[in-house]
Amino acid sequence: MKTIKNKFLKSTYTLALLLVVVIGCDREISNEAVLTTFSNNPAVFLDGFSSGLQYYPFGGSKLEAFSVDTQTKYQGTSSMRFDVPNVGDPTGAYAGAIFRDDNGGRNLTKYDALTFWIKATKSATINEIGFGQDFGENKYQASLQNLRVSTGWTKFTIPIPDPSKLIKESGLFWYAEGPENGDGYTFWVDELQFEKLGTLAQPRPKILNGVDKVEQTFIGSKVVVNGLTQTFNLENGLNQTVVTAPGYFEFTSSNPSVASVDDLGNVTITGTGTTKITATLNGIEAKGSYTLESLGDFTPAPTPTQSASNVLSIFSDAFVNQPVEYYNGYWAPFQTTQGQDDININGDNIIKYSQLNFVGIQFTQPTINISDMSHFHIDIQVKDQMQSSDYLIVRLFDIGSDNSFGGSDDSSAELRLTPTTLSTGNWVGYDIALRNLTTLRGKNNLAQIVFVSDATITDILVDNIYFYKVPTAPTVAAPIPTKPAADVISVFSDAYTNIAGSDFNPNWGQATVASQVPIAGNNTLKYAGLNYQGLQLGSSQNVSGMTHIHIDYYSANSTSLNLSLISSGPVEKLKALTVPTSAGWSSIDIPLSNFLPVNLSDVIQLKFDGNGDIYLDNIYFFK
Repeated sequence: MKTIKNKFLKSTYTLALLLVVVIGCDREISNEAVLTTFSNNPAVFLDGFSSGLQYYPFGGSKLEAFSVDTQTKYQGTSSMRFDVPNVGDPTGAYAGAIFRDDNGGRNLTKYDALTFWIKATKSATINEIGFGQDFGENKYQASLQNLRVSTGWTKFTIPIPDPSKLIKESGLFWYAEGPENGDGYTFWVDELQFEKLGTLAQPRPKILNGVDKVEQTFIGSKVVVNGLTQTFNLENGLNQTVVTAPGYFEFTSSNPSVASVDDLGNVTITGTGTTKITATLNGIEAKGSYTLESLGDFTPAPTPTQSASNVLSIFSDAFVNQPVEYYNGYWAPFQTTQGQDDININGDNIIKYSQLNFVGIQFTQPTINISDMSHFHIDIQVKDQMQSSDYLIVRLFDIGSDNSFGGSDDSSAELRLTPTTLSTGNWVGYDIALRNLTTLRGKNNLAQIVFVSDATITDILVDNIYFYKVPTAPTVAAPIPTKPAADVISVFSDAYTNIAGSDFNPNWGQATVASQVPIAGNNTLKYAGLNYQGLQLGSSQNVSGMTHIHIDYYSANSTSLNLSLISSGPVEKLKALTVPTSAGWSSIDIPLSNFLPVNLSDVIQLKFDGNGDIYLDNIYFFK
């Protein structure tokens, strides 16, 4: 503070001299001018609230969890009492609050720890206790996690990671604790104050929990340096580790042209190449580093086209996702997989799994009922070079009506992906009809999606995980054609003049029910209960000057659909179409060469065969 004060006075005095010279004013700055200072009162709660201290409970917590107790105390006349609620308590799910100095904050630079005495009505593990939360930036938050407390008074020490930062700290104390095994209990805190112990030794800061992490990434990606801690050796010889806010650290990128890192540990990838993110805390190099290899520009997965009203999403920026407990459960002791939903590239959130052997996404609070859905979709990009024996299993797991794992009504089904369908460095989308997952007996209580590779494929990107249903009939019209009319011979389309006199329902003994229906004002062919269906052209057509036939088709329930061209003779050749159309209308341009040996100068009929209900539009030849 003294250095800052002197600099302030020096610059003020220089400005005063300039004013004298320029405007002839002989007024001088008072020798009593000083910087604004803040209270250095170390007390938070001794026998009552210290000056300016206010209580602010967290949202969703039991508002009346805190009280001042004059009966139970470590010493003096009173203590802080905290009543943790039972599971199901209507007044709050947990106990949690901050205690803030509303007099403008305090200068705590002369202290090195927050200390307090604590006891409880039973042995318990308190989730978190610390300081630095102020419902603002929380820039210098620090805390102890999983405090083991007993029925006797015990003193705890929370070391300040770097006291020089706490020039104006208003977040003097905070805590968060839930029921123990469903039951609430009470704990007390007394003699809560900041102290200058002078006995804290061997500071050992860490980033990324001390791990030297290496990842590939892309331009536009944003990652956060987490796992921030500071460890001190206490006077009793024990080590005490505090979870530390990034504001205490100074972060550095070894190659700023590849990535920048701000004072909160947010890393932004800006170029191609490799950089290493490191940090120091109070001049001491932190253990752990983040080496990032930027591969350049990133191509996102295709944007889903399903209507949100027909989707149950697990992970996608295109939809509102269902509640998910985690995207990586870090299942000990055998899981090696790292990563989760923590990659953001140009605003696109991505799941990135590395060192993959197996990993699970879990959603049991609540489970998801997919019984009304028809398909499962997922986009996957493999980053490894693959061998022919490599594989990736995607498994869906339903826990049945008892809503618990391990019951007799559990069921699962899996999709086994191999290098024949996966692609290194490219997104591949999979749309799986749920009716084909015959071993997934239950669909009312889906709880997990599990990925298994047994380390044959170790690095993947995942996006757009969702279930959806295909409406039995399209709700929007087929896309409007854009080909010039001069380049088109149209069979059926509102966009062109069609071949005159065509019969769209000739009597060929078919079981198909043919009709024409309006879809969003557009005339559309409907073939219900298709087995086969002919289309007799009004006259023989010479399409040898055309190059393709175009067709828009839609089916939610077909598993087989073929289109045949027929010339006199008859000579016919079919082309299989992909069904069902899982993403709405499918538009296809088929080269006419695919239909040889049909005589393209004498095409007289078209035929569709397969099953299900089919909607057709914009059937035309073009060049």
